[in-house]
Amino acid sequence: MKRYRVWHRTAYSYAKPVQDSVGQFHLLPRELAWQHVESAGVTVDPVPGDLSPDRDYFGNSSTYFHVTEPHSALTIESTSEVAVEEPAYDPDALAMPWEAARPLAHPATEGAWRATEFALESPRARHDAEATEYARASLTPGRPLGEAVTDLMHRIFRDFDYDATATTVTSTVADAMKARAGVCQDFAHVTLACLRGHGVAARYVSGYLATQPPPGKERVFGADASHAWVAVWLPGTDEWLAIDPTNDQWAGDRYVTVAWGRDYGDVAPVTGIIYTKAKTSTLRVSVDVAPL
Repeated sequence: MKRYRVWHRTAYSYAKPVQDSVGQFHLLPRELAWQHVESAGVTVDPVPGDLSPDRDYFGNSSTYFHVTEPHSALTIESTSEVAVEEPAYDPDALAMPWEAARPLAHPATEGAWRATEFALESPRARHDAEATEYARASLTPGRPLGEAVTDLMHRIFRDFDYDATATTVTSTVADAMKARAGVCQDFAHVTLACLRGHGVAARYVSGYLATQPPPGKERVFGADASHAWVAVWLPGTDEWLAIDPTNDQWAGDRYVTVAWGRDYGDVAPVTGIIYTKAKTSTLRVSVDVAPL
């Protein structure tokens, strides 16, 4: 088991005062079979007139806030301490033909009704003909599920370049397929489109990856980033195989899970609306994942 201290700071500054800020954040890690949240908390500055912690439809920690006093800056800062184990998977489920992970085709399978919505297209992970065709080389008839999904992960890592300038937050799966480049969010959406195009249930996962500095270099506080990966339904179990196409590996004990949903739109770290006459604003995000 590994323990981490996760710190995430989102800071907005505005050219003119903001009258109202209304928003929602997914910043507190989930309590899971392989992940124990020892402590977690979020502060918002200015102090909101309304701060309402809740659970969203997917069981994620989701907090609504409303800052009612005029402000020229808004800061949301979360801190948590989390213990993470290496996830374990049922070898029989991994060995099933990948076709078994299609809940719409096998509705009688245990858990299929819960997995069904993750087999459908979603706003940011639309079914894309090119992505569906791209996946065929990995999803060959009867191939074991774990092997097929891992092969798809390997191929996306090999064929797509990590390039923060290739896409934007509004880029689509089709954009990423055309550019053969993007960031972790794009790689996750491409993977979802590839799998869902063949009926396989898979969900978008957001969180953090503990990284190590290059040999001889010291850790730089705040230089980490939030991360995204994909989890694939293992039929007949309550397990989801977590794969990271950005780093070409299964998500292990260096991954801190915050939230999951159909795509990024369900689990954005911070989202909201402001009421202001300001035409410009600045956003700065700092993240630190430190081993304890």
